[in-house]
Amino acid sequence: QVQLVESGGGLVQPGGSLRLSCAASGSIFSLNTMGWYRQVPGNQRELVATITSDYIRNYGDSVKGRFTISRDNAKKMVYLQMNSLKAEDTAVYYCKCKAKRYPGANEFDYWGQGTQVTVSS
Repeated sequence: QVQLVESGGGLVQPGGSLRLSCAASGSIFSLNTMGWYRQVPGNQRELVATITSDYIRNYGDSVKGRFTISRDNAKKMVYLQMNSLKAEDTAVYYCKCKAKRYPGANEFDYWGQGTQVTVSS
C-alpha cells in the first residue's frame, strides 16, 4: 500500500541542471531514511544520495559537490537537485524509502519505478 512516484527526469545538456522529485503515498505511519539510487544498463544499482529523518545526508563519491538531496516530511517528499550534469550521470534514477505502515511495525524498503535522466548534447 506504500507507493513512490518519481518525476522530473528528462533530457538535459552537459553542464545543465535537473530536479527530481519523489512523492510517497498510501498507508504510511512514518518515513525514515529516504534516498536516490541510479542504474545504467549492464551496471549495478548505485547509491546517489540518502537523507535521514533528522536530515543527515550521505552522497556517493561520483556526485559529491554537484547533487543535493532534501526532503519535506510534511509533504512526504524527497528531492534531488542535480547540477553540473555529465554524460556519465545518464541513468534510471530510483527513489527508495524506509517506512512503517503502522505503529510498531517493522521498517520495509519501498522503491519507485524510476525516472530516466539523459545527459547529452
